Amino acid sequence: MWVGALCALIAGMMWGLVFIGPLLLPDYPALLISIGRYLAYGLIALPLAWLDRAALLKLSRNDWLVAALLSAVGNFLYYFCLASSIQRTGGALSTMIIGTLPVVIAVAANLQRTAQATRLPWMKLLPSTALIIIGVICVNQAELGGRLGHEGFDQWSYGFGVLLAIAAVACWTWYPLRNADWLRENSSGSARTWATAQGIVTLPMAIIGLLCLWSFFAIQDGDFEMPLGPEPGYFILVIVVMALFSSWLATVCWNEASRRLPPALVGQLIVLETLAAMAYLFIWRGDVPGITTLSGMVVLIVGVLIALKKSRAL
Repeated sequence: MWVGALCALIAGMMWGLVFIGPLLLPDYPALLISIGRYLAYGLIALPLAWLDRAALLKLSRNDWLVAALLSAVGNFLYYFCLASSIQRTGGALSTMIIGTLPVVIAVAANLQRTAQATRLPWMKLLPSTALIIIGVICVNQAELGGRLGHEGFDQWSYGFGVLLAIAAVACWTWYPLRNADWLRENSSGSARTWATAQGIVTLPMAIIGLLCLWSFFAIQDGDFEMPLGPEPGYFILVIVVMALFSSWLATVCWNEASRRLPPALVGQLIVLETLAAMAYLFIWRGDVPGITTLSGMVVLIVGVLIALKKSRAL
């Protein structure tokens, strides 16, 4: 059990890195950061695909299309929206909004379920949802209060960053539900093979995306140096770290935690990602979160844990 808890902790710490990545690369477009991360991840997935080639060859054309759609929405579009949001809001508020995912997914699953017996009563979701909203409002107030007095603060850019974070939540709410549907429809298939298939389709998609973005910058005749930007070595380092640790190692550790720990406990440990991301953000800022921010974090985490506990009771 302790090994499982340690694996969950490592997974949360690795996932938290993707929230600091866009801030480490402020001069890079969010789209290039997203493309770079999944280009590296696709290359990492190649040897895994070779080892699992027999099972991959059994997938139908429709299966590959579904894998491509899942990858496009759950990987590229999600992280593009998240990275763009972080660069506009400074990261803390975006992280908190993403931290609502466990509850948003639970609500979406509730709406999707047709059998009344499998639904979580809406009144049981109300307290946790209210706490989460209060937590996000607290962090938003703290972030706005710290930025409004700064020269050059763009309220429109900040507001657009909030909308992008909400779009990222929408992407990753749809992804696990659609992914779960495929796994239920193909119960004889391996979850590992399906994950590898999604990793493989990211590679050609990332290459196409890179070429399109490169062409766009060439037409615009801007100052940005494609494909690796002004700091090639630093860019490659950040991208590879996110691909290797946040995409691959985190998944391996989380799967190990899921194997060793009770499902109810694993679900609650999802909040470690939010905590790790917030810790990285304030370390990067060289700042200590204020009482309003800390209160918002605590309230949001309590709300998420309450919702997970009630949903696991079904």
